[in-house]
Amino acid sequence: MGYFDKHVFFCTNQRDNNENCCANCNASEVHAHAKARIKQLGLNGAGKIRMNKAGCLDRCEEGPVLVVYPEGVWYTYVDQTDIDEIIDSHLVGGQVVDRLRLP
Repeated sequence: MGYFDKHVFFCTNQRDNNENCCANCNASEVHAHAKARIKQLGLNGAGKIRMNKAGCLDRCEEGPVLVVYPEGVWYTYVDQTDIDEIIDSHLVGGQVVDRLRLP
């Protein structure tokens, strides 16, 4: 096992010229919600779950996106409700959320 059981990276990249990007979809705010929710559940810290902001994850056209490691599962989302479902189903329950999963 690594330092964290799961590591979640949220793309928060801002592209020039207002091109399609995760930052335009409130990715920083959604990341902050996810981070607070994991902390509220007592799931943050060593041996648990780490929520990180990331630069461009190179899937802008499918965004906003996040990826969960070590599984390498990619997700898109619309709002905090989708993030709560990913947290509850995947991060806590071990079940991938197929409706939000990217190929």
